[in-house]
Amino acid sequence: MFYIASISIAFLLSLILFTKQGKTKADVILAFWLVIIGVHLAFYYASLVADPYYYPYLLVGYPFPLLHGPFLYFYTASLTNQHPYLKKHLAWHFIPVLLIYSVLIPFFLRPHSERLEVFANHGEGYEWFFMIHRILVLLSGVAYTILSLWLLHGHIGNVQNRFSQTEKVNLAWLRYLIYGVGVVWLAVFFGNDVIIFSLVALFVLLLGYFGIKQVGIFTQASLIDSSVAFNVVDSSPIEEREQGKYLKSTLSSERQTEIHAKLARAMDEQRLFLNPELTIAQLAESIAVHPNHLSQVINSMEAKTFYDFINTYRINEFKKLAAQPQNQKYTLLALAFECGFNSKTAFYRNFKNLTGQSPTQYLKDQDIQIQAG
Repeated sequence: MFYIASISIAFLLSLILFTKQGKTKADVILAFWLVIIGVHLAFYYASLVADPYYYPYLLVGYPFPLLHGPFLYFYTASLTNQHPYLKKHLAWHFIPVLLIYSVLIPFFLRPHSERLEVFANHGEGYEWFFMIHRILVLLSGVAYTILSLWLLHGHIGNVQNRFSQTEKVNLAWLRYLIYGVGVVWLAVFFGNDVIIFSLVALFVLLLGYFGIKQVGIFTQASLIDSSVAFNVVDSSPIEEREQGKYLKSTLSSERQTEIHAKLARAMDEQRLFLNPELTIAQLAESIAVHPNHLSQVINSMEAKTFYDFINTYRINEFKKLAAQPQNQKYTLLALAFECGFNSKTAFYRNFKNLTGQSPTQYLKDQDIQIQAG
């Protein structure tokens, strides 16, 4: 019943995605992937209950493990709007699958009695084939899990250069999805089929539960404006990273200085950082500058991401408000919201990252009496 439930849920979730209003390319990719997972689980369940006479026919699903890695990668790339060249090189990702099927076709053309004999002798004569298949599966699992995490890392870095609040667009649930797939691949290394497919079935059940219960997998629309060019970032310090990133930029140092001055005036006079949903596109529009140029100026001249730049202003504003005696009747969180934060988690995290102290520790050191509520 466990496998039957998971198979049914996989197909049900794919149907939900296929019929979803305003579905995105990522939704379609996930829907097809769920169909493949459901069929793969169905083949495994059939191997447990079917008569041995039908075992050779179940080899139709033998290459399926080589599909899961690419689909995870396609889903991550599409959801984060990265690698627009993916479609151009799509076929290359399926070469291992075609390779396995090219070996299986001659096997299927043999008389059924000979195919049964191969199974009776535990794959005798095809040992090399099983070894190559296992190597390809292991390499595929490791490579595509790492690639997917790399894309997600790039997405997080790019989001911080576009948004001042990232809670709604950081795709934290996607990280857990990738980790879940990674656990399954670990089982491929060290477990047996029962453990592997039990984890796959559990993965589908959890995907259905959290996908329907939480905003994200089945309800989230496109997060990133496709008109904005995104590139995967590395983890080096931003000063070093931006020096290389903008080597080919046509923005002169004089123009950068001019934009930086306009930015400083806008932040001080218009206090745009008080808008909790402020994006770099909105800020760029307010000072009549292209968003990419503004991003370059902030990265290069402030040595910060847009996210850190805006939240530095918010933290400084909080310090000013907290120091004023008339504001001590308010709670710490009320003042944080007044400064442009929209969640307690974001406020505490940014305050600690930018000052090295928690808000309560800072207030204690400054001898400021404000409730922590």
